[in-house]
Amino acid sequence: MLSVQVCIMGAGPVGGALACRLAAAGVSVALIDRAPLPPMENPAFDGRAYAIAAGSRALLEEAGLWDALETPPQPILDIRVSDGLVGRRASRLHLHFDHRDVEAEAFGWMIEARALRKALNRRFPALAGLRLFAPAVAAVRRTPEGVRVSVDDGTEIDARLVIAAEGRASPLREAAGIPVTRIPYGQTAIVCAIAHEHPHNGVALEHFLPAGPFAALPMPPSSDAEPEGAANVSAIVWTETRAVAPVILALDDARFAREVARRLGPHLGAVRAVGRRWSYDLSAMIAHRYTDTRMALAGDAAHGIHPIAGQGLNLGFRDAIALAELIVGADDPGDESLLRRYQSLRAADNLLMYAATDSLDRLFSTALPPVRAARLVGIAAVDRLLPLKRAFMRKAMGA
Repeated sequence: MLSVQVCIMGAGPVGGALACRLAAAGVSVALIDRAPLPPMENPAFDGRAYAIAAGSRALLEEAGLWDALETPPQPILDIRVSDGLVGRRASRLHLHFDHRDVEAEAFGWMIEARALRKALNRRFPALAGLRLFAPAVAAVRRTPEGVRVSVDDGTEIDARLVIAAEGRASPLREAAGIPVTRIPYGQTAIVCAIAHEHPHNGVALEHFLPAGPFAALPMPPSSDAEPEGAANVSAIVWTETRAVAPVILALDDARFAREVARRLGPHLGAVRAVGRRWSYDLSAMIAHRYTDTRMALAGDAAHGIHPIAGQGLNLGFRDAIALAELIVGADDPGDESLLRRYQSLRAADNLLMYAATDSLDRLFSTALPPVRAARLVGIAAVDRLLPLKRAFMRKAMGA
């Protein structure tokens, strides 16, 4: 019989980082994932990356993960928001966010997905208070008195709290009967990386097009983004309609790069696609509550939003930060009053971010002339109002 304070289901970025953060603070943790961990990390460059908001960095530092990243994170120093049409120059009316306006080191950092995966996999066995089970299937029984987890290798685990960090299809959430609201967008996100001629200088681009936002996010240099490596690399998150996305994904590399360039503009010079292309059908999902008897939801098990502002993972990290602050030092991490506080702390923030991203996507994903004219005026107005710009910047940073 293994006795721990917290059992976390799901060893992805949110569940894994939370497990490391708790164990580093002296909380005993069992971490369970259905997938084997080594295949989760791809040793080859594959183009996927995470935008880590400034407010999320502290979690990774306290978890011992930030310094374990083998590829230095790339700071996001400026953000440029623009509006346009495919194949045409962006409007001169744009919104520019400069990290110096809020006296910050950076708005956030871009890290390769594989770098975080490798850091997690190395950190798990280094923490004495963390027991990892992967690949493993587990049955969870919850009562007001505690949690019993039966792992398929025969291990029985007693815990005070179980945290569901298993993703949008969370079995624990479903078993608890927690209802969710799903909002389909009819869009697909195409995710890849490009190598380009000119340096990005730490500038992130969010370019609004009729089919959806097109983002170019600065990445660190990569020695294996292609056979000879690439000094200038950016991550692309390209939103397209579900009807058009399969056509784009099927293009050869040269034609695909030309379509990227038509949306990106000329400021980075010649571009080439590197790594793989990934696609994800977009929808939002909101759980109606985040807790049940001796259980808490975190990350995608609790919420999913449009990637328009790159905040989805950061919302999950903010869940982890709130849980860690409540659990460390608590006599009983599964106490009902503690779970009520977690619900209160996170529900409003996540719902507000869902409303903001949903509204932005609906406002900008149209080419109707009156709507486009109104939003261009709005972009120009916000760019001139420094106090309002600062408020937007601090929200994006998680401050």
